[in-house]
Amino acid sequence: MGVVLDGAQLVPGTSHTLTFGGKTATTIPAGTQVLSDPLTMNVQPLTELAVSVYLPAPTGPATNHSDAQQNNYIAAGNHVGDAAPTAYTSVTGSWYFVDGLDVYSATADGTVVAFGDSITDGYQSLTGANARWPNYLARRLNAVLGDRAPGVVDEGISGNRVLSGSSCFGVSAEARFERDALSQPGVKAVILLEGINDIGFAGMPDSGCSDPNNPNVTPAQIEAGYRYLIGLAHAHGVKIYSGTLMPFAGSNTVYGGYFGTAYGETLRAQVNTWIRTSSAFDGVIDFATVMQDPYDPQYLNPVYDANSASASTADGLHPNDVGYEAMANAIPLAFVR
Repeated sequence: MGVVLDGAQLVPGTSHTLTFGGKTATTIPAGTQVLSDPLTMNVQPLTELAVSVYLPAPTGPATNHSDAQQNNYIAAGNHVGDAAPTAYTSVTGSWYFVDGLDVYSATADGTVVAFGDSITDGYQSLTGANARWPNYLARRLNAVLGDRAPGVVDEGISGNRVLSGSSCFGVSAEARFERDALSQPGVKAVILLEGINDIGFAGMPDSGCSDPNNPNVTPAQIEAGYRYLIGLAHAHGVKIYSGTLMPFAGSNTVYGGYFGTAYGETLRAQVNTWIRTSSAFDGVIDFATVMQDPYDPQYLNPVYDANSASASTADGLHPNDVGYEAMANAIPLAFVR
């Protein structure tokens, strides 16, 4: 593991060898995870780190995070200690095997978990720019609080849903919430933004998946899912805040299903009304109002929409980098500091 200088190149002298029970190799059984031994290494806030893994033999299908919004580099042979980028001749846009990195801080005030779907995952943000809304939130907290800023963990999975799991888009929010959010070291608050895919994917097969058709859902079912997550968070002494579901008119031609349809809009409005008025969450971040077109609130503001001139593909559902920054700026610091 080392500090990134540029691309696959590390800052000379920063590479460290990770061990597992004192050994430099480990075998991870399918469906499990392994934590390395602690590593003594000084890491400054917002530092970009690289973790290199050498696989001596083919592994078969691998655990991965498909939409990393980050270039990752592949070499033939064992080059885990290389600071130079020469051997890394292939690039992929996905993360493989490595699930997370825990950093000890004597001053940081706990951990905030951003939990959601592709919008939290940063889909359509500039690759390699760390322009997801959780990245902007981390930078904002660091600017205001310095070394007291809480850590921000991004647990967004593109396509993820509150109620239904998928072989492409991960197990449901209900199934992964304790593992991905509440098990994070020092977690004190969760920002939830999920439910748009429960609406949009309903009644259609998952593209590229072997899953059956997604069931139609009602607002009451999504709200029950929210209450389940709220109950888990509160049982662990963790605050949970919800963002309202953002506008998606115009996205139907790109994503199909009920995205951007009149029926989907009716469901989105009903769910948002519940989020705003139920008082079930510890607080609400009204992303929908912040991000909507001031002239037509069923659409994203064109300034924030990833179909603007700064993006290469039409969207109508996901923000661009400017939009992700606006989302981060809309979060009351009192919720997370």
